[in-house]
Amino acid sequence: MEMRTVGDSGLQVSRLGLGTMTWGRDTSREQSRRLLTTFAEAGGTLLDTAAAYGHGEAERVIGELTHTDVPRSDLVIATKAGFVPRHGQRVVDTSRRALLADLDDSLRRLQTDWIDIWQVHAWGEAPLAETLEAMDQAVRSGKVRYIGLSNFIGWQTARAATWQAAVPGRTPITSAQVEYSLLARRAEVEILPACRDLGLGFFPWSPLGRGVLTGKYRGGTPRDSRGASHFSWFVEPYLEPRSQGVVAAVARAADGLGLTPLEVALLWVRDAPTVTAPLLGARTAEQLAACLRTEEKGPLPAEIVAALDDVSGGPNPGRPG
Repeated sequence: MEMRTVGDSGLQVSRLGLGTMTWGRDTSREQSRRLLTTFAEAGGTLLDTAAAYGHGEAERVIGELTHTDVPRSDLVIATKAGFVPRHGQRVVDTSRRALLADLDDSLRRLQTDWIDIWQVHAWGEAPLAETLEAMDQAVRSGKVRYIGLSNFIGWQTARAATWQAAVPGRTPITSAQVEYSLLARRAEVEILPACRDLGLGFFPWSPLGRGVLTGKYRGGTPRDSRGASHFSWFVEPYLEPRSQGVVAAVARAADGLGLTPLEVALLWVRDAPTVTAPLLGARTAEQLAACLRTEEKGPLPAEIVAALDDVSGGPNPGRPG
């Protein structure tokens, strides 16, 4: 798989990443094993997880699999901290106490001595200086190699990255990740320009529009889909008429190019300006294999990209004029 450099850092990752939000919960250990081995055999390296996924179960599964199936040294593991269970609910806590406790728990579950990219999972109420100092401390301790942001909006991303760049010796922010697809293009307004200006890598999650851009929902909700499960709340926002118009345009482009709608949607994100590596949320090895087949494909034709831009929200300001 082709490799890309993460922002202005020296870190390189595969240009497709594997997300693990459902591992240890909706995705069994055996399914997770097949996903990870399929991904690694294709040359994939970037594995994205979080302490909050399955209340730690996703990290626990990864820790087991890196001792039985895929060597830890073959992977760039990115995890997140700052969502904690409290009184039966998950709350955002980005205090030094919570973050460093999350880090130690993540290392234990992952059965590793270091995290490649440690990300704060969301903007919290703790002072930003305290949150970032905790991340600096984690790097100084040798437990973390690079730090990143997840689900920060534009001004939050810029503030955090500028704070770290302001004083020599602080650890620079390396990456940011938010949702980005043909059905979710708000990142182009502020987040992607901030990443370009500040030298951050960018990891889009849900690059297939929560599965809707594959076309699987065009005839209704399949019984085995996320839309028919407890994830229905996650899918339903993209089943409205405007989104269906975008899905239809993707299907038309796929027909004309001899590709699948999945491939068209994923190629649009993979090769968009500033994108480092889309994070694939495949639930089965078969779904993942369909995504990995895009490695055999070059970029979409410029006229198709422009048409998809227009139907999904207008020109991408980051594209060369």
